[in-house]
Formats: sequence, C-alpha cells, structure tokens
Amino acid sequence: MEQKIIKAVALRCGLPLKGVEATVKLLGEGATVPFISRYRKELTGSLDEVQVRAIEAALKIERDIDNRRTFVYTAVEEAGAMTDAIRAKLDQASSLTEIEDIYAPYKPRKRTRATVAREKGLEPLARIIMAGNSTDCRKSASAFAGRNGVADTDDAIAGAMDIIAEWASESTRLRNITRNCYQRSSEIVCSVAKGKEAELTASPFAGYASFTHAVRRISSHQYLALRRAEAEGLIKAKYVLPESGAELDNALCKAFIPRNSSRQCSEIIAEAVCDSSKRLLRPSVENEISAALKEEADRVAIDIFAGNLRQLLLGSPLKGHRVLALDPGYRTGCKVVALDQQGNLLEDSVIYPVPPKNDIVGARRILEGMIKRHRLDVIALGNGTASRETEKFLKSSELLPTSSVYVVSENGASVYSASDVARKEFPDKDVTVRGAVSIGRRLIDPLAELVKIDPKSIGVGQYQHDVDQNRLKEALDYTVMSCVNAVGVDVNTASERLLSYVSGIGPALAANIVTYRAANGDFASRRDLKKVPRLGDKAFELAAGFLRVPGGKEALDNTGIHPESYQLVKEMAKSIGADPASLPANQSLLDRIDINALAEKGTGGLQTMTDIVAELRKPGRDPRLDGDNEAFVPAVEHFEELAVGMTVPGIVNNITAFGAFVDLGIKENGLIHISRLSQRRVSSVSDVLKLGQRVEARIIELDPLRRRINLSLI
Repeated sequence: MEQKIIKAVALRCGLPLKGVEATVKLLGEGATVPFISRYRKELTGSLDEVQVRAIEAALKIERDIDNRRTFVYTAVEEAGAMTDAIRAKLDQASSLTEIEDIYAPYKPRKRTRATVAREKGLEPLARIIMAGNSTDCRKSASAFAGRNGVADTDDAIAGAMDIIAEWASESTRLRNITRNCYQRSSEIVCSVAKGKEAELTASPFAGYASFTHAVRRISSHQYLALRRAEAEGLIKAKYVLPESGAELDNALCKAFIPRNSSRQCSEIIAEAVCDSSKRLLRPSVENEISAALKEEADRVAIDIFAGNLRQLLLGSPLKGHRVLALDPGYRTGCKVVALDQQGNLLEDSVIYPVPPKNDIVGARRILEGMIKRHRLDVIALGNGTASRETEKFLKSSELLPTSSVYVVSENGASVYSASDVARKEFPDKDVTVRGAVSIGRRLIDPLAELVKIDPKSIGVGQYQHDVDQNRLKEALDYTVMSCVNAVGVDVNTASERLLSYVSGIGPALAANIVTYRAANGDFASRRDLKKVPRLGDKAFELAAGFLRVPGGKEALDNTGIHPESYQLVKEMAKSIGADPASLPANQSLLDRIDINALAEKGTGGLQTMTDIVAELRKPGRDPRLDGDNEAFVPAVEHFEELAVGMTVPGIVNNITAFGAFVDLGIKENGLIHISRLSQRRVSSVSDVLKLGQRVEARIIELDPLRRRINLSLI
C-alpha cells in the first residue's frame, strides 16, 4: 500500500519516482524539508526545497485519501453490502470526492422523508416503480394503502417518490452530472440584504451590491470578499443556473429512468428526480462547490501571505550599525532607545518634539546626548502615529545625515511588546520601550526580530482571518523555518525563538541551548552542541549545518557545510596538496579542485561537492545582504499634495491577488491594480513586484472622500 501511495505522490507532483521514494523515506525518518533539500541531494536526485515541500504536502493528502478509503471499505463490509464492483471502485478512487460518492448509499442517515417512507414499508413499491414494468402504478400502490400509516394510494406513491429521490441523490452518475453542470454554467449572484443598503454602500464591499460572476471564473479574493460581506450580513449570495436548470433536470431524468420503463413509471420517476435535484442534489453540490471555492481561495491567499512573509523575513539587514530607534507619538511622546550592533538595549528615554508639547530643544538635547554616548550612526523610526512629523524633526535637527533615517514598519510591534518573549527579554521595561526596541532591531536584522511575532500580526497578505487558520499557521510556520534555515543562525547570539525554527531543534531544545550557553559561555564549535541536554545525534544531524559559530576553532563551522562533510573537504584539499584551513575564500585554490574527477573516484557526491565549493567561495555569506539598504525619501507629506497625473516614488508594502499596496510616505497607501502593472497580461502580482521594492508610479485616480489613491506602472 505504501508503494501505491508513493506512486500517487509522484504522479500528483510530477516528479521522478526514485526521488519521491527517497524523500518519503527521509521524511519518515524524521528529516526536515530544509535538511533533505540541502544535504541529501544525492539521494533525492537534487530535488529543491519547493519540490520536497510539495512531496510532503502530497504525501499527507494521499494518506488522508487512503485512510478514508480504509474506513469506507470497513463500513461497507460491516453493512454487508461489499461487492467486487464496489471493491474495485474503492481501489481505483483517487480523490476524497470519489470515495464519498461510493460511500453515500451506506452512510448512517439522519431521519429523512425517505426514512419515514421506509418505516411505512414503501420501499418495495419504490422498487416496483424503478423496475419500470408496471403499467398501472396506482393499482400497485393501492396494495400499500391503509397499512403502516399509509393513508391512501396518493400517500403511497408520494412515499415511494421520496425513496426514489434519495436513491437519485446517492447516484454517483447523477452527482457527477450535477457537478459538471454547476462547474460549467453556474453563477454566484449577490443581492443587498434587507435594510443594509446604506451600510453596504459605506463599506469596502459596495461593489458586491449587484455582483454576478461565473463560478468557474471567480477569483480567490472576490470569493473571500463576498463571503466576508455575507458573514457581516450585508449581502446574500446564491448559486444560479441561468439557462441550464431545466437542461440539468432533463439530463438527470434521462440518466436515471430505466430504458423501456412504462410511461406511468417514467413520469413518477421523473417527478422524483426533479424533486431530488431541487431538494437534495443541488444543495449538496452547491455545498461541495462552496467548499472547493473556499479551499482554493484559502490556498491562493495563504500562498500570497507566505510569499510576502518570506520576502519580509529575508529583507536586507543593516549590519554593523548602532541604532537610535524611535516609536513616535503625540500626547505620550516618542519613546527612544539606543541599541548596539547586536540589538542590545543601552539606554531609553522619552522626547516630545511634536504637538501638543513641541519641545524641540529638549528633544534635540536628549537625542544628541544618546548619539554621542553610544556612538549611534543610524535612526530607525516607526511608521505609526506622528511618524511624519517626527521624521521632519529628525531630518531638520541634522543630528545624523538625512540618509541615515530609516522609516520602519511597526506592524506587530505592539503584539511583541506585550508578549511573553518581550517580558522575558525586558522584565523591567514597559511595553512602549519594548516596542521601540523591536523597531530598531527590525532594521538591524528583520529575520531575527520578526520571528518573535505571530506572522498573522505582521500585516502582509489579504483576508488572513477568513482562511483556514490551521492551514495558515502551518504554511507561515514553515515559511519562517525555511527562511531561518536558508540564512543560517549564529548559535552564540540567536534568541531562543530564532533557534526554535532551526531544522531539528524546536522550542524545548532551543530553551536548552540558551540555558547551556548562559551557564557555560559561547560555543567554541558545532560539536560542543552535543553537550546540550537532550540534543542527541539525530537532532545534531538535522541542525548542525544550519548553525554558525563565527570565530570558532573550526573555520568550517561558520559555513553551510555540514560537519558530516568535513572529511570530504579534507579530501578535496588533499587532491590539490593544500591545507583545508586555506580553502575558505581562496578562489585560486578552489579553482584547482576537480570535483568531477573526485566524484568518478568515489570520493564524494558531485552535487554535494559542488555545494561545498560554492560555500567555500563565500564562507559565512548572508544571502540577504544583496538587497537594497538605502533609506526611502518620500516626495510628498500629505494626501492633499497629490494630483492625478503626478509620478511619485514609493515602496511596495503589501501584495495581494488583485494588486500591490504602495507606501508613499503618507498615511494613505496607494494601490496598483494587477491590470495596471504592465502592458502585458500579468497572472500574478509577485511576477512583477516584490515586497520592499521601490517603484515610481503614476497617480491615475484620487478619491478624497474615501482617501483612496489608484496608481499605475503603465
């Protein structure tokens, strides 16, 4: 059975069977996706992280299908209804829908109209009618009248029709006909809920007042939006078959009425089928379609959210700078903190440079003192309330160059400042100071700081509260883990939360590592990790390659080369008569290594050696440092300065299915609709724009009432 599942996974993913087999085996042994894709390329055929993740997801789907198949198989057997035909159908079923259709006639039923009819003993009459041989159905029905609560002939026929209607609803063929019709021709039609006209007009969902859209063409964001509008009681949505309703009923009757059935039997069956269509089949299929649309909409929204989160986490760090971080405010003032290069808090204070106090002189004095005392060279300013006024003060004060002032997103900072993680880091500081620290640390190292916050609070994506929360959490947790392992983690400075995302570690071992580090000092090598309580050989194998020990006694410990390959590095050095310690960053020596010849001799795997040489060329390289680190300077300060036709600079701060939101340096974000990204057709916004990307966009529409700004890149 396992081999059948593996073949199904390979087919679903479109990947070589051998690589899928190896990946499934490794996953079964507890290996993580980052570990498999990075350090087991010879086994998997160099499957990348996306492919390994796809295998992991497909494996879960196929096992769920197989578990349900086993359950249904047992249930049908216990009902005494198993046949060779049913057994074959179950074995061949490749989806949960197919399995549920097979199971439908044998499911435990709630009390229905058909149940009542059966209790009256009318199932034999239903079978007589379905056989189609009776030329006088009323005469056949009269034999059941006056017994078991059957009032008369009409009552008997009505009960038989209820049973036939239920049989029709359980027919796989009829369900497929109904599904196909809905998928091909149905529309979702929205109408305003009674008494909600004004509320809908003032809401973001005003466009759904008379919304009609083909089901097969509706987009994920449209479906999630109308669901939310419906949940808020603003609209009512229903499925409609504009031209195909009668055609569907005719097709169902044709498929269900036996050939050569008598006219009377055919008429009764047709009436029962039409009743089944209206009362049972259509509602059931509509529920299926709703579930399928929701699942697909969730998938798209979660993928976008995860993609945005990945870009945010992999934003360029500002290494080697000492930071003055400010959380701006009006009445309560601006909270100010000084941080060293590692983000350690050196000092905190409060200034009041903006209304109502306007204490510019006092604010300048405090900041100047902090900058001199702690040798601060850049400023991180939160983008919340009073941000623009505070930014103006900072730049006019000339305490640091204008190019050293960075505006940083505050999304989630308040969540962090009130969290257990923040309380543990700063037990004697209030939430405002913690929030300012978080803003500063986001500039120093976005990944290390943002992992401390629930990803849903970071403020990227769309409809995150409307999608399946378990799937969302799983996807976002995986994204964080993927980013952490792609960058690597300094084992001597990383927080407990950051360490918990390293392959093979998790929260418990992360806590043990931090406790051991506090008690025994910095780790001198990767091997020292084995001294940490409960960190065994398996955890070490999965984690070691992603942990870094800068300045340790083993130079390779600060690279992405796994300790299991250190001997291979020695063999590579030996092949050119060099000392292994001389290889890192020595391009001339590395150019002399013939990995193809070594692979032919069986020294090591070709792909592994290729990766080792790449690591040795840039040992300890942070892949995030290739990004843009210049501070953004907006062109305007207020909405009122904008005009249609104006071109303004901005930074992409959110990507959705329908477009990208752009920070223009004012309170209101601009929107570039997907149709305004390029002259060519764009299927995905992320194909054109990335989070944090700088753009020059033209204003094509302004709505002063709703403070909306529509932009275009065309």
